[in-house]
Amino acid sequence: MHPLLVIGRQGCNGLRLISPRNGTRLLQRKSHQQGYAPRHHDDVAAIVVGGGPAGIAAVGNLLTSIKPEEGKIVWVDRDFDGGRINKKYREVPSNTKAELFSQFAVALKPFEEICDAALEPKRKRNALTELRQLPQGQTCSLHYAGNMLKLLTDGLAEHDQVSAHPGGVRTMTWDKSTSTWSLTIKVDQLKAKAYETDFITRSAPLVVLCTGASPKFMSLPVNGPRNLYLDIALSPTALAHEIPRELEKDEGPLKEGRPITVGVIGASHSAILVLKNLWDLQSNSNLDSPLKNIRVKWFTRYTNLKYAIYHSGYIIYDNTGLKGTSAKFARRHLEGDIINTSGVGKIIKRVDCSGGEEAEKEQFEKELPECDFVVQAIGYEPVPLPIMKNGPEMLKFDDTTGGFRDGDGKEVRGLFGAGIAFPERVTDPEGNVESAVGMWKFMNFLKRVVPAWVEKTRKDQGGSLAAKSKTEI
Repeated sequence: MHPLLVIGRQGCNGLRLISPRNGTRLLQRKSHQQGYAPRHHDDVAAIVVGGGPAGIAAVGNLLTSIKPEEGKIVWVDRDFDGGRINKKYREVPSNTKAELFSQFAVALKPFEEICDAALEPKRKRNALTELRQLPQGQTCSLHYAGNMLKLLTDGLAEHDQVSAHPGGVRTMTWDKSTSTWSLTIKVDQLKAKAYETDFITRSAPLVVLCTGASPKFMSLPVNGPRNLYLDIALSPTALAHEIPRELEKDEGPLKEGRPITVGVIGASHSAILVLKNLWDLQSNSNLDSPLKNIRVKWFTRYTNLKYAIYHSGYIIYDNTGLKGTSAKFARRHLEGDIINTSGVGKIIKRVDCSGGEEAEKEQFEKELPECDFVVQAIGYEPVPLPIMKNGPEMLKFDDTTGGFRDGDGKEVRGLFGAGIAFPERVTDPEGNVESAVGMWKFMNFLKRVVPAWVEKTRKDQGGSLAAKSKTEI
């Protein structure tokens, strides 16, 4: 089971972690300047919250399971831009082969129709053709995946059966009399010019939360270092700009030879990529650049890192082991005693934080005061859910079915989750239990569970999914 969620009734801060071809038709493309033109009074069969890979996959799978006469699929997201991958991680190297991104793009009939439309005229260059021209058996920059996600997003937002609402969900209210969820949406008027009010309400018997996650933070015993956000540290371009900018805000023009020390906490895929970005930034800078003086303290609990192990037909540590660029860099420069002889070791100093929390705290207290910046690459945590009214105060995610249960273990009707915030639990052939995080993994999970979600909700509703959508001012 997923960690227990406690949902406060007073606001988002109350939530904390305790542990056109076949029956469908695409509308004519609307320009970005026109904004969205949602249908305000259509019947609504389902609502999807979130526009990242899981949200995109959820909408596509619901389109294959919900009949057009049953109602619309309302889709809510602030940006409709492909999620965090396309917004924050375009420069990040993937740990997935390009072929899986290509397969994602045509994994569902609605996706195929969007891609078919994008390929006409066939010589036109677009996100799909660029993706397919890559070596399919190799990893790639995530901007290729991001462009593909944006292509699918634009196509889905224009689909006859989809009503896209740019904005954020503020509250979710369970109506026991109709067995429906009512979501209050704060609409973005700059992106949705068809609205006459800042808040609207949409109701449906089936809601899918694909709300995503953000970098996790831990409390540090030292206050000196500036926080260098993981999203910035994972972008070489942003990193090269942010370090001198932050220092010059306090010190003015940096003096020649002024050392710049960055602490990096963690040993996961993202932590290794941050170390590589800092190494590349230092080694590729001109001699007279302040960035040539970068030094790194790497706070890690592990001398020997975990790598994905490839076997015929399966992968051990598929979700937690290093892959691709991060694995190659770690094996070549960071693993065990190699760091002591590698050229990288002249820039990156490994700080041993093994031995438990007290030992780690001692190292933080000793080494962090010498750091100008600190990057916490220690994982991700779900973003806060909307305020919940008339529903359970506690939610426990069922990482096998994608549903939720309340604090007493009773099933919560009509509410489901997917994506990095609510991943499937998987066990590899050697018995290792992990959370399945990745675009193709989200797709496979949703293909398996969405038909069951829809069928169960139909039965709960007496055979009909449609619920009348409401607009409240």
